[in-house]
Amino acid sequence: MTTVEPTGKVALITGASRGIGYGVAEALVARGDRVCITGRNEDALKEAVEQLGADRAVYVTGKAHDEAHQALAVERVMEAFGRVDYLVNNAGTNPVFGPIADLDLNVARKVFETNVISALGFAQKTWHAWQKDNGGAIVNVASVAGVAPSPFIAAYGVSKAALINLTQQLAHEFAPKVRVNSISPAVVKTKFAQALYEGREEEAAASYPLGRLGVPSDIGGATAFLTSEQSAWVTGQNLVVDGGIFLNAGVG
Repeated sequence: MTTVEPTGKVALITGASRGIGYGVAEALVARGDRVCITGRNEDALKEAVEQLGADRAVYVTGKAHDEAHQALAVERVMEAFGRVDYLVNNAGTNPVFGPIADLDLNVARKVFETNVISALGFAQKTWHAWQKDNGGAIVNVASVAGVAPSPFIAAYGVSKAALINLTQQLAHEFAPKVRVNSISPAVVKTKFAQALYEGREEEAAASYPLGRLGVPSDIGGATAFLTSEQSAWVTGQNLVVDGGIFLNAGVG
């Protein structure tokens, strides 16, 4: 990775050993930030840190919904870099596919624990550790499934709708010190979303006005904007990054 002048800013990014989270880490490191990334797979995190640069990145292994892991991640980033300007809540899960009428409520609880409660936990901890006194920004990675009904992934969609509302609540409470926004991607080419396009990518991309599915760097770029001075007057917003797919709504 090309060496750039350090910005002095630091980000904590959850679920960032690969996919969207890694794309975000890559974008922030590319502009000179330092990052702490989290995830469940230590080998994948080690590899990600090697690619990002050991002088620019550290990692913490654990499950996003585990409060002890949340505390350890914030402690680690403060120990390593002495600050945590940005929090990017990217960790998420979608372990079930099927009608909501038959949804196992224990699975629903797991989805909310990971997709919503963990984001709140990380936000609380970064707020008290640094942002309350020093300012910063939070970006929550939601989904277009949280903006409109998404058949067969309803639990995921409902959790992302809750995350978007959580974004607004945090933006109101944390202002003026901390700006809080969310990003709602459509289908991005990651292992997480593979089932939605594998073996039929051309067909899946055909309905997008921009003619392709998303890639992690698309979300990385949006996150870089929302954690930059260029977005200094933006808070409580949900940025839909969808290749134009919502433009098709209502078209016969």
